[in-house]
Amino acid sequence: MLKKISLLGATGSIGLQTCDILLNHPEEFRLVAFSAGKNIEKTREIIQALQPELVSVQEEKDAYALKKEFPHINFTYGEQGLIEVATHPDTSILVNAVLGSVGLPSTLAAVRMGKTIAIANKETLVTAGHLVMEEAKMHHAPILPVDSEHSAIFQSLNGENPKQIRRLILTASGGAFRDKTREELKNVTVKEALNHPNWSMGAKITIDSATMMNKGLEVIEAHVLFEMPFDQIDVLLHKESIIHSMVEFQDTSIIAQLGTPDMRVPIQYALSYPDRLPLIGGKPLNLAEIGQLHFQKVDFERFRALKLAYEAGRMGGTILTAMNAANEAAVQLFLQEKIAFLEIEEIIERIMDNHDNISNPDLETILHVDKETRKKVLSMVQ
Repeated sequence: MLKKISLLGATGSIGLQTCDILLNHPEEFRLVAFSAGKNIEKTREIIQALQPELVSVQEEKDAYALKKEFPHINFTYGEQGLIEVATHPDTSILVNAVLGSVGLPSTLAAVRMGKTIAIANKETLVTAGHLVMEEAKMHHAPILPVDSEHSAIFQSLNGENPKQIRRLILTASGGAFRDKTREELKNVTVKEALNHPNWSMGAKITIDSATMMNKGLEVIEAHVLFEMPFDQIDVLLHKESIIHSMVEFQDTSIIAQLGTPDMRVPIQYALSYPDRLPLIGGKPLNLAEIGQLHFQKVDFERFRALKLAYEAGRMGGTILTAMNAANEAAVQLFLQEKIAFLEIEEIIERIMDNHDNISNPDLETILHVDKETRKKVLSMVQ
């Protein structure tokens, strides 16, 4: 049966790879609605290739300009546009691949319609995981992970009893600076930080990978998705990124999911679940060729962002929103070369230290804390 898809964040790294999968499997999937930001050139390409019914862009002027070019397609814009794409009545799956907490209201709207949510947007689960999962249970909306680590855990748990899990083990490449000391990190450049050794990702996620905040967000996501206490979620440095994550059970058995680093694998699995489809252009894993896999314990003093994420996760509440918003704002400032690399962590820590935590926030409170935190970060730098 043809699955009809809504896609948030079509012109980003995950969005484009999702489009690639849809193009390769036209008999399985159809893109009905998608949102894009300001990349109008890529938006045009996706429209021409996949012929959706509804497209949302960030700016009103772009929506009007595109309508003249494609009069047979409906165009919308802004935050309301994201919600319209997410809640399109003809689609059954929403792929949330937008960056940052902007995808939260639209995801909740889709959950309330009982749609399957293929989630690649960490920030939605980090800042409002309790709301998303409560609503998902209430409306019987399946939440399927797209992150390679959570997809690996999801696949490793197929057919297993979750009550018999001893711990979840998330693997981490260590990012662009995994072999550098903190002293060596003082003067690293944006260009160096964007040079990830294994994965091809967007700028924000690549910087998060270099600070290891990416892994911190994933630890919080794992806690939310698999209802696992933080003391039972470990991180292991694994520089080859071949084992994507593992589950250890009570009997000491460990089940892992392996594969070459290719984000299309977890994206496609979330779309095709419970089935598997051929990955067009995918490179099979040849362990004989690789020969060795390396593992190393994580040093929390070296990777302070990961330590901060564990601290925020254990506290819960609005400190998660504050931590995430501080990180997003600080990463943006680093990309604009307004702060040094190590200042990203310093800003997050200062925001967390001065935060008045609210333990069970509603959506309005979360959005308010998010907005206020970003303002604070800007005023700290100015």
